[in-house]
Amino acid sequence: MIARTVLFISFPLSEPSLTGWRLSSGYCAWTRAHKPAAVILRLPNFLQIEVDSGVASMNASKAEFRAAKEATGPESISVLSLLRGHRFDPYERWTLIRRDHGPVAHYHYGIFNNFFISSAEGAKRVLQDNIGNYTKEHTAYKMVRRLVGNGLLTSEGSFWLRQRRLAQPAFHRDRIARMANLMTAAALETAERWEAKATSGEPVSMMNEMSTLTLKVVGDALFGAAVSAQAATVAESFEVLSQQMVERFSRLRLLPPVLPTKYDREFRRARGRMFSVVDEIIADKRAHGESDDLLSMFKQARDEDTGERMSDAQLRDEVTTMLLAGHETTAVVLAWVWALLAHHPSVAQKLRDELDRVLAGRTPTAADVSQLPYAKSVIEEAMRLYPPVYILQRHVKESDVVCGFRVYKGGSVVISPLILHRHPSYWEKPDDFLPERWMDSAAENRRPRFAYIPFSGGPRQCIGDNFSRLESILLLATLAQRFQPMPVGAELPKPEFLVLARPAGGVPMILRRRAQRADDGRASA
Repeated sequence: MIARTVLFISFPLSEPSLTGWRLSSGYCAWTRAHKPAAVILRLPNFLQIEVDSGVASMNASKAEFRAAKEATGPESISVLSLLRGHRFDPYERWTLIRRDHGPVAHYHYGIFNNFFISSAEGAKRVLQDNIGNYTKEHTAYKMVRRLVGNGLLTSEGSFWLRQRRLAQPAFHRDRIARMANLMTAAALETAERWEAKATSGEPVSMMNEMSTLTLKVVGDALFGAAVSAQAATVAESFEVLSQQMVERFSRLRLLPPVLPTKYDREFRRARGRMFSVVDEIIADKRAHGESDDLLSMFKQARDEDTGERMSDAQLRDEVTTMLLAGHETTAVVLAWVWALLAHHPSVAQKLRDELDRVLAGRTPTAADVSQLPYAKSVIEEAMRLYPPVYILQRHVKESDVVCGFRVYKGGSVVISPLILHRHPSYWEKPDDFLPERWMDSAAENRRPRFAYIPFSGGPRQCIGDNFSRLESILLLATLAQRFQPMPVGAELPKPEFLVLARPAGGVPMILRRRAQRADDGRASA
């Protein structure tokens, strides 16, 4: 066995200081039979970023590759089936694949040579330990680039590194905490609108309500621009683009949307409307001057080598990425939260009890979040059951071994947080909504790190995860103190697997005010 020394770069989303150096040793997660030595060096942000730009692959040796096993898999899905419109339920199909074929399964999906990885060890291998071999130069990301351009979500290599370095200060923990007032102010505006809707008794779409709310938060906090008036435009555009992106990929309609067909024209119009909103945000910032928000940082930043500022095209790509990723994912999480609470009244009551005890009717602050563990647990459990980003795909640069199985050059790795989050090896009662599981720190410490990846993992973990978590808790705490939305239907919505896994039907609910107790003025059930 050849010993290897690997420099792996961890990317903490805060704490950019010289403290916290840690050197540790560990083992590659891909096989228990062969354990190459690894040295993991965790560096402070400003150093680790520099090393990240040269991430190298740590692939299996020829001997290790020969000793590995061939993965089995389900019946492949032919090109002809996809062209005819074949669709499947991802959760059902992938659960059967995980159950019947183990941690790595191999099958063809049209023209794609897929390796489906359903273990935390395998996910760690791809997303962290050997990230240099598994890239975003994948057809799925090439299609996403048509929508958001070459921003943080889709870019690679040194360009991604430069953009991530520019954006990182905007997501420092202290800066995010200062955004808390903007978050709760947006929630209070929503509460005012809900008062009239509660009086009317007409159902509302919680998906639309949360999308409008989180769009305002992103506009105020990240761009310093009012974009809530454009909520309908953003929602309608994203609906068209999301539907088409999934259909284009699943039916192998891989050509750019440049044809004079109705289908392609709809895509171009929706993308044009989205870009118009982004252009307005940028123009508004230019008109009203700079501040300390993310957009101003991007505009003021200069390349360290050339001294050049970010081009208008680059600026548009990053704003588009942050606009969509920064609001729609959190909106989906909160829509699921409201649906789950409505169908689990005992959980909803525990949440209200905590809010009453800690807040007593006042608006929450960032300092209150640590005193709201059950609210945090509700959010985490919703993301476990229904992670908005339900699929991660990577291109395999060179053949490798994952969990003792061969993965071939040119193939596609598929990882589903949805499947990892419900894996019976990692979770008790995996299909049940049990926020209490997050109150058990011992169980959480025993669980593999990559068994729970709602924001992906490794160096490419979402830069805004702390922002989204804080936002979700504060918005939920503000609104749940005042309202108890009731479900319109008897059944919990099923997921609709588009670009994100959102609740089908938009979660129609009737807004009901919480009653006030005259004895102490606190909200009651």
